[in-house]
Amino acid sequence: MFLNPQSRAVLRGTPAYPIKSTMFVSTNPATGQPLATYAAHDAVALDHILDAQAVAQAGWRVTPLEDRCGALLRLADLFEARVRPLAELAALEMGKLLPEAEAEVRRCARVCRFYARVSPRWLADTPSPSETGRRLVTYAPLGVILAVMPWNFPYWQIMRAAAPLLAVGNAVAVKPAPNVLGAALALEDLVAESGLPRDLVRVLRLPEALVPRAVAHRAVAGVTLTGSVRAGAAVGAMAGANIKKAVMELGGSDPFIVLADAVLDDCCVAAETARMRVCGQACIAAKRFIVEQPLYADFGRRLAAMLAAHVPGDPFDPAATIGPLARADLLENLDRQVRRSVALGARLLAGGCRLERPGHYYAPTLLADVRPGMPAFDEELFGPVAALIAAKDAEDALALANASPYGLGGSIWTADTARGLALARRLEAGMAAVNAVPRSDFRLPFGGIKQSGYGRELGRSGLLEFANIKTIVVEDP
Repeated sequence: MFLNPQSRAVLRGTPAYPIKSTMFVSTNPATGQPLATYAAHDAVALDHILDAQAVAQAGWRVTPLEDRCGALLRLADLFEARVRPLAELAALEMGKLLPEAEAEVRRCARVCRFYARVSPRWLADTPSPSETGRRLVTYAPLGVILAVMPWNFPYWQIMRAAAPLLAVGNAVAVKPAPNVLGAALALEDLVAESGLPRDLVRVLRLPEALVPRAVAHRAVAGVTLTGSVRAGAAVGAMAGANIKKAVMELGGSDPFIVLADAVLDDCCVAAETARMRVCGQACIAAKRFIVEQPLYADFGRRLAAMLAAHVPGDPFDPAATIGPLARADLLENLDRQVRRSVALGARLLAGGCRLERPGHYYAPTLLADVRPGMPAFDEELFGPVAALIAAKDAEDALALANASPYGLGGSIWTADTARGLALARRLEAGMAAVNAVPRSDFRLPFGGIKQSGYGRELGRSGLLEFANIKTIVVEDP
């Protein structure tokens, strides 16, 4: 197995405060072979780390904003200097194609630079008109923020939360998914190398049983989580019980609505990209393709051919256009969803099976004639499977799009942008796009409604989610 020197250093598995009873194992999803073993932190270690973070944050909060932004710029430089080794580690642990992993690392650099640039303006005191004295709205940090993070973007998910948190003056305690612990530890080392206080960003190797203790810890002022509905419900309840602010970015089953006047060539190219990026393992990915009847058959034929043309392979293989799923249990669940949907009447236009090769590979799949009541419609498909749904007209398409427990993103494809905008306003989602694929943008708020969560990341809204928005009134004596 190829590992560069930095990756070997990261995959060391030597905890500071281990317990023998719980171990985490990272596995190469392209081969199914183990990569590294990590011992978990116990309760004593958890308390020690969070207490140290509280001390670090006390100093960081009074560090001038200009210096905090300078630290983010140094961190951005390090991300850009380490693109290749960090990407290789993500490809090994998560199965992401190497070019996708490199793009993820570069995006981390860009988000650091973005908040370094905008924070002095967005965090400046906001004066309010007053007949006497002064009225100010100020923005101060809250403390240590627990970030419960997923595996599909092992660097980006952490940094899109951490960059604004650090700019405001908070510390970040990262509880990563166990299968990408190596990537999280590499990021922790990178932060320390940038000159930020060592305890300002720390990785917690926590078994689920210790998550309530982390949420309840006196140093933790809030929780941000990206993950499943189950995880969000559990951690959100813990935060609520402790009266702590929480942001939840959960699952999605994003609709991709194709109206009868859409440009079919553009739609199909965008649909393939929107569904297959990161092997279909993105919350904001399009999953339900709702097409008006006049284009339904042609759209299905074209998309099926595009999916069937993909070349599954090792993330390090330049010829591969799609990698493996990240874990064996994800493969099992996706196969169950497809088989159950077919049993309920869905038609297979492409794929529909595991691939007979080592690793966690699933054939790019298109299910046609999907309707409510099938897993492909009702549940999140986290893998390279697209669900094709027929709509009678635009109103029927919108009703089908909104007939979901999720509400993260969605898109509408039409030659009439005015009609597209009107429908986008009625789409039950935190983000909607007309003739574009939704994706997170540094400048704009990102998050969902319904079972896709609450609160916002990114933009100025994300910067202020974990800030104390304080009103100060000053009257002259």
